Amino acid sequence: MSAIVRDAVRQLWLHCGLSPEWLDRLSLSGDEPALPSSFALGRAAQACIAASGLAAASFRQLRGGDAQTVDVDMGHAAAEFRSELYLRVDGEAPADPWDKIAGVYRCGDGRWLRIHTNFPHHRDGVLRLLRCDYDKAAVAAALRDWRAFDFEDAAAEHGLVATALRSFEEWDAHPQGQAVAGLPTLSIRRIADAPPLPLPDAERPLAGVRALDLTRIIAGPVAGRVLAAHGADVLHITSPKLPTIPTLDIDMGRGKRNARLDLTIEADKARLRGLLAGAHVFIQGYRPGGLAELGFSPQDAAGLRPGIVYVTLSAYGNAGPWAGRHGFDSLTQTASGFNAAEAEAFGADAPRAFPGQILDHSAGCLAALGAIAALHRQQQEGGSWHVEVSLAQAGYWLRGLGRVATTAALPAPEQVHPWLEEGESGFGRLLSVRHAARLSATPARWALPAMPLDTHQPVWAD
Repeated sequence: MSAIVRDAVRQLWLHCGLSPEWLDRLSLSGDEPALPSSFALGRAAQACIAASGLAAASFRQLRGGDAQTVDVDMGHAAAEFRSELYLRVDGEAPADPWDKIAGVYRCGDGRWLRIHTNFPHHRDGVLRLLRCDYDKAAVAAALRDWRAFDFEDAAAEHGLVATALRSFEEWDAHPQGQAVAGLPTLSIRRIADAPPLPLPDAERPLAGVRALDLTRIIAGPVAGRVLAAHGADVLHITSPKLPTIPTLDIDMGRGKRNARLDLTIEADKARLRGLLAGAHVFIQGYRPGGLAELGFSPQDAAGLRPGIVYVTLSAYGNAGPWAGRHGFDSLTQTASGFNAAEAEAFGADAPRAFPGQILDHSAGCLAALGAIAALHRQQQEGGSWHVEVSLAQAGYWLRGLGRVATTAALPAPEQVHPWLEEGESGFGRLLSVRHAARLSATPARWALPAMPLDTHQPVWAD
């Protein structure tokens, strides 16, 4: 099976324009099925993490370091793709992030629908649209008066998040599915001219690289966490007006500093412009067009910081009728055929989700890969660069990795334990999954502990 993963890494690697000689320095171990799924989730995890780790190793050599090897175990990679589920704080699992009415429901036309209500404004909006109480049975009763596709459209019109269950055939025939099929797994595009940005001498691959992380939940924060694992100075910027999920803030916050800025206030926008002027990477996962309205589009960023690598994460990509829609991993799984295919494979009557937020983690690692590949180009030829990745594109790529037997069970605690690390944090004693890419000369590690979101000042480290 490692040949399939190696080929997947090779395709990503060459698509990113990186030197093929590095592929011989990659070692892969482990085999499918790594998780209970009919899809090759272990292959996806191993390939994404391997490609980003190899890119980090290559970037260190570009900066004058020695060549090194990279090893990734599939079981470890699969555990990292479920890292938030293994997190323990002072020996206890953190609070369940899922809202009590989130999930799948039968609509009046017999079709299934998934609603996502983990953010209060999404929850309240769904309840207003359904005109029902905050109760799962009440939501189920109200949705029997709706057709699934009608509620999906109505939710989108109100800025809410819900998707009807589709098969692969239905998704592939949908205009958005067709748009996604026409997009690359990730894109790296030069958007402006600029000289190569100077970087200091450093031992670790990304030491001296300053990354602004303006993301929430999983996909974007994973991208920043991967960069931090290889030494980047990652400054996570959140807004006091935007909701987050505390459990995810802890797990995704390892290796980062955290500050808050309210971008509706001019003084805070000025602070972000000042930070951007000293950044090398800018990662954002705002709703499509949201940051452009505030003056931080890719073109704005390239003007403020010639040479910037600007990374955009979205749910459904930059083309098609859903390009502007909000979305989350679970919703994208439902809309794009995975939940229906899993249910069929397992003989389930109801939609069956992946055993983790696999599209989020895949997109996050692919975004990190794209960012590091763009840094290669920036150092070699200059320019400002725009990297784009979406959950739906990651899903389309995952489909291409094939199907596997459904015989696997979730890994037992003793299987996962060798891949965990323990240390102090701003939340208590933290037990969490280590990064799965093992670099022979510059081991991946998070030098900073997870801390609350308003711990640090919005300034770069010395």
